[in-house]
Amino acid sequence: MVITAHIVVQGASQAAKFYADAFGATEVSRIPVPDGRLMSVELRVGSSALHIADEFPELGVLAPPSIGGTATVLQLEVDDADAVFAQAVAAGAEVRQPVSDTFWGARHGQVTDPFGHRWNISRQVNEVPHDEVVAAAAALFSGPH
Repeated sequence: MVITAHIVVQGASQAAKFYADAFGATEVSRIPVPDGRLMSVELRVGSSALHIADEFPELGVLAPPSIGGTATVLQLEVDDADAVFAQAVAAGAEVRQPVSDTFWGARHGQVTDPFGHRWNISRQVNEVPHDEVVAAAAALFSGPH
């Protein structure tokens, strides 16, 4: 079994270019419909597939700006988190969390792409025992918020 993200954007053709510039994605195929929208653009990002599509409001298929944000964060596991993060920002992504070393042992940051999707960019650099990660998470979230 494989899980593959299929995300909706406003401007699938522009998004395909952004993902190529930001993450090195390569286009595999695209399926246009008669009105010019794209039902699907299949991209390869590393060894993973990513499908993007234009909005189809008549079918309830909406992008983050149309629904007021996103509840999903896509995770990229990379060899060099700092370099990929910088590449994404240079391509037009907005910094949400700068790259830093985390208590769970990753070099990690988060960006929002120009289409409203959030991306974690991460590289595991140290193995931290699970009980230590749980304790650190509990400490982080135990104070007033």
